[in-house]
Amino acid sequence: MTHDQRTMTNPPALHDPTPYGYSHAVSAPGELAFIAGQYASDADGSPVPDGFADQVDLALDRLRSALEGVGLGFEHVVRLGSYIVDHEPARLEILGKALHARFGDRLPAQTLSGVASLAMPGMLFEIDAVAVRPAPRPDTD
Repeated sequence: MTHDQRTMTNPPALHDPTPYGYSHAVSAPGELAFIAGQYASDADGSPVPDGFADQVDLALDRLRSALEGVGLGFEHVVRLGSYIVDHEPARLEILGKALHARFGDRLPAQTLSGVASLAMPGMLFEIDAVAVRPAPRPDTD
């Protein structure tokens, strides 16, 4: 695949990530879309709010926006990568409830990593995703 076959998407509902060296979503001809780590951020990309549960909810809202930017939704996600600062079982429970609220019983594969810190001070949670674009249905004329 050549460089110009990729489509970088930075939906207007999300902050401009290019100064930080990434795009919110990258898709290519074919079936996969890769969504960069999303976190609880304001319009300028600064982390908000302070609480872990609130950050999880807002990060998942940002993930939805990135997916919608490439014409996909949570139903297309096949893999998540979750990163939790100072991970503990209570945080896993919060994340599990938030994911069930969005994915129902059709949960994607996930790798969760407990980390000492994330890209910017104040970030407690970040999540990235791989989604699969549905194959076009053949005409049934």
